[in-house]
Amino acid sequence: MPKTVKEISDMKGNEKITVLTGYDSTMATLCDQVDVILVGDSAGMVMLGYEDTTKVTMEDMIRFTTAIKNSRKNSLIVSDLPINSYENEESAVNNSSRLVKAGADAVKLEGGKEMANIIKAIKNAGIPVMGHLGLLPQTAEKYSVQGKTTERAIELIQDAKILEESGVFSIVLEMVASDVATIITKTMNVPTIGIGSGKDCDGQVLVVHDMLGMFEKIKPKFAKRYLNLSEEIRNAVNSYVMDVKEKRFPEKEHAFSMEENELEKLEKKIV
Repeated sequence: MPKTVKEISDMKGNEKITVLTGYDSTMATLCDQVDVILVGDSAGMVMLGYEDTTKVTMEDMIRFTTAIKNSRKNSLIVSDLPINSYENEESAVNNSSRLVKAGADAVKLEGGKEMANIIKAIKNAGIPVMGHLGLLPQTAEKYSVQGKTTERAIELIQDAKILEESGVFSIVLEMVASDVATIITKTMNVPTIGIGSGKDCDGQVLVVHDMLGMFEKIKPKFAKRYLNLSEEIRNAVNSYVMDVKEKRFPEKEHAFSMEENELEKLEKKIV
């Protein structure tokens, strides 16, 4: 059975939460041992070739969410609300409902105190919400560490409290100074999920293509590479090309043949 929002919430202080992004059925099958699969709008970059997340649409997110739902067995599915899909309470609820219909168990949105009423509206519609503070890729002019000054740190801490009061079941902290992330984690009753925000968060999330070494355009400092699949895939493709060019593939074992008596009949008919 898939994990529930309550099970994820109850992990705070008891067990670290593991989160990876996912966008397709094959990856969902391979990553289904994590606690949460985040259908992130990072798909815009790693799957669709965009420069950032700002061109990702609801239709994109629905398609990716459906693909994950089709193969998920164990993980909770959280889907990003893309940019311009939660500008007011009505659109936020309607688009969150569309993602749930596509297979999401919960939705995620970016922003602090200005999102309070929108979070409440989505939650009142019966849909769990994950918050997102720190670096906000949908609106960030540049990628930089957040919370490095006292003033900004206080703002993040206050925003986290407001999000909790608004009803989020967890909060992603992206590129938040680890000292500040630790303070937020210790003062919150809901789990924090860190990405580039230090080890003290209640869980961690990585873009799966970063973790597997498949996405080379951006190599974030915080993304640990467990494999270098880009090189392995290129080598495999090169081997395939050479095998075909030099007539080493396909071999007899990769082909199908007629039964001998049928082949004899055919040869007699075409002579």
